[in-house]
Amino acid sequence: MKTLKGDNIYIRALEPNDLEFVYAIENDQSIWEVSNTHTPYSRFLVKQYLENAHQDIYEAKQLRLAICQDQDFPALGLIDLFDFDPKNNRAGVGIVIQNNENRKQNIGSEALALLIEYAFYNLNLHQLYANIGTENEASKALFTKFGFEMIGVKKDWTFVNGKYKDEAIFQLINTKF
Repeated sequence: MKTLKGDNIYIRALEPNDLEFVYAIENDQSIWEVSNTHTPYSRFLVKQYLENAHQDIYEAKQLRLAICQDQDFPALGLIDLFDFDPKNNRAGVGIVIQNNENRKQNIGSEALALLIEYAFYNLNLHQLYANIGTENEASKALFTKFGFEMIGVKKDWTFVNGKYKDEAIFQLINTKF
């Protein structure tokens, strides 16, 4: 996949130089709740993952891209297509911006716009979906801004800090491409 350029950001394939960034994201316990992570990752496992990141989305069933302000480095966040289902033409979307100071700067919006266009135009997907904790107002606002609609709530879906939390599923149907 080529690098995709927005007005102020790029999204690009992961590079071996992203090792420390991906390692830091995967081991940041403050975002484990939204990433559905339960255990830390070793540098060895992240390095192996990066070595296989060249796999085609049809083979790997996922695509993880770095969000950057510079065409090459450093990464500010990650945006993913996961659970890629080519038979039914759908995939899940996840996004994380690492540092608080980079949030609320339209970086996530630009990255999501680029990913939606890529998914619908290049991959010919019919729909995208996102799983968002019902308390995550920032993510709900981001996805609804692009036309994602909440289609249901999974009650007591995640167990976090000793209590169950609900998770909403948001869906965007491709009507433009």
